[in-house]
Amino acid sequence: MSKKKHPEHVNHERWLVSYADFITLLFAFFVVLFASSQSDKKKQVQMAAAMQTAFDHNSIFEPHSRQPPLADGAAPTNAPPAAIQLPMPIATDSTVIEQHLNKMFAEQVAAKHIPFGSVTMHTTPEGLVISLHEAGFFPSGSAEISPASLPMLSILATSLPRGPLRVEGHTDNLPIHTTQFATNWELSTTRATTIARVLLDKGRVNPAGLSAAGYAEFHPVASNATEDGRAQNRRVDIIILRTPPSSLNKLPQPVPDSTPQVLP
Repeated sequence: MSKKKHPEHVNHERWLVSYADFITLLFAFFVVLFASSQSDKKKQVQMAAAMQTAFDHNSIFEPHSRQPPLADGAAPTNAPPAAIQLPMPIATDSTVIEQHLNKMFAEQVAAKHIPFGSVTMHTTPEGLVISLHEAGFFPSGSAEISPASLPMLSILATSLPRGPLRVEGHTDNLPIHTTQFATNWELSTTRATTIARVLLDKGRVNPAGLSAAGYAEFHPVASNATEDGRAQNRRVDIIILRTPPSSLNKLPQPVPDSTPQVLP
């Protein structure tokens, strides 16, 4: 006698298998997305490092304080700021030059080579003006450069573009009369030529694009009624000109021969 077959039990939880497969596929999909994003991020870091290296090589853009790591988990290295070696043309962006010089001046102040506030900068329609105040560079009534400021002037000379540049000497309105300087005209002119000489000797300034002049007390930037104002007026301005002076653009004309000609 055959056994009676029982009806098959219907499994109402078969949907869990499909749901588990879907969750597994979804998890794998997000893992792939995460891995791709990490790979792209690594490539971006490598690209940023390559661009930074290229810019630093030309000494045009300011280097970052830290170099991005090329590999995950690598410790960032502190890269010291590179000295500006190549001349930077003012025609590209004077703001870039100003940023470099501001950083350099701050380092010189921190090293106590020059007093705080002895160098100021501002922009005029002519170009970027770098003011070297007397307190940081010259003894009172003298045109001899202070020895402590010579390292800073050497770095400044290598940081300036080849030209055109104009160096201007200025004084306050207090009269001077010494064996070397009869008036403020002589003092301001000698200080300007002294700074110009340093720029020529220590830097890559084009002599044909460099000029120096003394203006005595007649171009003040502050009131001479106070000591602070007079201290601001005693300065030497280095002007990075945007365009060459018109006199530099003129070609020398041939001198006509004054020798009398004998007609046949």
